[in-house]
Amino acid sequence: MGRKDKIENQPLLGSSPNANDQRSQRHSSDPEGGLSTDTPTSDMSCNSEIDEHVLPGNKYHAIPLKTRTPLFIYVLTFFSAIGGFLFGYDTGVISGAMILIRDRFHLNSLWQELIVSVTIGSAALFSIFAGKMNDRFGRKFTILTASFVFMLGAIVMGVAGSKEMLLGGRVVVGIGIGLSSMTIPMYIAESAPYEMRGRLVVINNMFITGGQFVASCIDGAFSYDHTDGWRYMLGLAGVPALIQFIGFIFMPESPRWLVIRGKLDKARHVLQLIRGYQSVGKELQQIEQTSIAAHQAVQEKGQGSVFLEIFRTPHVRKALLLGCCLQMFQQISGINTVMYYSATIIRMSGVRDASSAIWLAAATAFINFIFTLLGVYLVEKIGRRPLTLVSLLGTAISLMLLAIGFQVVATNSPSVALNEPPVGNYSSSCNTYSVCEGCVNNPNCGFCYIDVPTIGVTNGSCLDTLGSDPVMSDYGRCSNSTGLAKDQAIWAYDFCPTAFSWMTLLGLVLYLAAFAPGMGPMPWTINSEIYPLWARSTAVSIATATNWIFNLVISMTFLTLTQTITKYGAFWLYSGLALLGLAFLFFRLPETKGKSLEEVEELFKQESEWDT
Repeated sequence: MGRKDKIENQPLLGSSPNANDQRSQRHSSDPEGGLSTDTPTSDMSCNSEIDEHVLPGNKYHAIPLKTRTPLFIYVLTFFSAIGGFLFGYDTGVISGAMILIRDRFHLNSLWQELIVSVTIGSAALFSIFAGKMNDRFGRKFTILTASFVFMLGAIVMGVAGSKEMLLGGRVVVGIGIGLSSMTIPMYIAESAPYEMRGRLVVINNMFITGGQFVASCIDGAFSYDHTDGWRYMLGLAGVPALIQFIGFIFMPESPRWLVIRGKLDKARHVLQLIRGYQSVGKELQQIEQTSIAAHQAVQEKGQGSVFLEIFRTPHVRKALLLGCCLQMFQQISGINTVMYYSATIIRMSGVRDASSAIWLAAATAFINFIFTLLGVYLVEKIGRRPLTLVSLLGTAISLMLLAIGFQVVATNSPSVALNEPPVGNYSSSCNTYSVCEGCVNNPNCGFCYIDVPTIGVTNGSCLDTLGSDPVMSDYGRCSNSTGLAKDQAIWAYDFCPTAFSWMTLLGLVLYLAAFAPGMGPMPWTINSEIYPLWARSTAVSIATATNWIFNLVISMTFLTLTQTITKYGAFWLYSGLALLGLAFLFFRLPETKGKSLEEVEELFKQESEWDT
């Protein structure tokens, strides 16, 4: 027996010992790969055509098949996308909660960045681990594990009595985000009919933005409870996690994972379930043949790890480069700076009241959600490529508008008119600033002023903050509540009063309107489509980790960037990076609309010298 015969008669990548018997029995009883004679009579097809894959003599031969979209595929997508909702909620809720947490635990900029970013670092690490977990235990087990971890993290954060315990809870939810963000788009793509695949995967992104919007509303609702409001904000994430855990117990495993494990009968049953008892033999045979060919190719190259085989295989390496670059450019265009720090950015633009800033952040999250709905509609209408490129162009332009808005605010910053010297014999760097913008950019300083309705900002001074508690100054008119009431002085330690806040808010709205339909969902959608079955889990985990690594870099550096290169400088930087991504993707991004997962693989086999 030759090498090829040996490979074709092996179970697929860890399949059950009787996999070959199942395959032989299936092809002997149904040479065309169709349903056997005991297939339910309610057999339907996606297309209005005659079923030619029925055994001769079958009394149901040549019955026209009706077009039908089974309800179950939407149920499956809904329970899967709850993981996307949790992804959005747990990453978005911190935007409003941080304003209360900062004051409750007297956090400096480093601790604020750490609490935001530790979730992202945890997600990056466990998105890599999720690839192995998916290969060994399956998509369903991984999603169930993620929903349990989400519940655990919500409980820890809700009862946290210290900033260290809160940090630990953020690590735990990061594990859940890492597992789910890598698995859910892949699970939906592997289960969906090809003509619906893009739309169903984008629904997951719709749930992500929906989670961010709901988180913003929860932030606003509890923003008036300055003592325990943040506990409710963070702890309520346990509710959707419980719903997903219960619902997913009844969901099937991915049919493609079942095929690659040699469980052909189960794969056939799952395909029939999610296709509405359609004639699935031809689809199952195509999946199986692709799996055999991929397994054979790996075996012929040796017993190296899948990770190494990805980099040894030109067309897969090409796909992985594209997938990682899509995820990288999504992050370095600044989206999660906007989402994680939206309330902070709005405060920076000059909005004085914390609750108002939180509610305005909720409004921007709603815009993100609404325009993601537009992406659900457009993805199968105009395709992935034009949607991505137009979105990225709009993102770059709106980032320029954000930068201009902050630059106008800085240019028209109120001046420091009063010099209030510190009490005692120590010097202060705060009284060296001439305008509010420079004053509040220093985390140790704040701007004390009086707002006269007919005149505007008067009698501004730059003072030291009160040590670990920045909500008042260490000395001068804004040093205690009595002084604030007597002189009607206003203390601003994280914003400057301005009449140009609307420019920044407009930039935020346009940014989200441009980003949400394309660059929000398309990196996840395209990554779920472009890899062969044997490499899919590992490649998607690498691309997902790329997303989280750059997410971590951006979120960890945003506040520091605003203090070193100014607020407007940070957004000019993000705009330039978005334009760089646009140039790269214009030449490298193919169209995958209307193609099966197996056909998409063939796209990357063309001109594979591209990545050498």
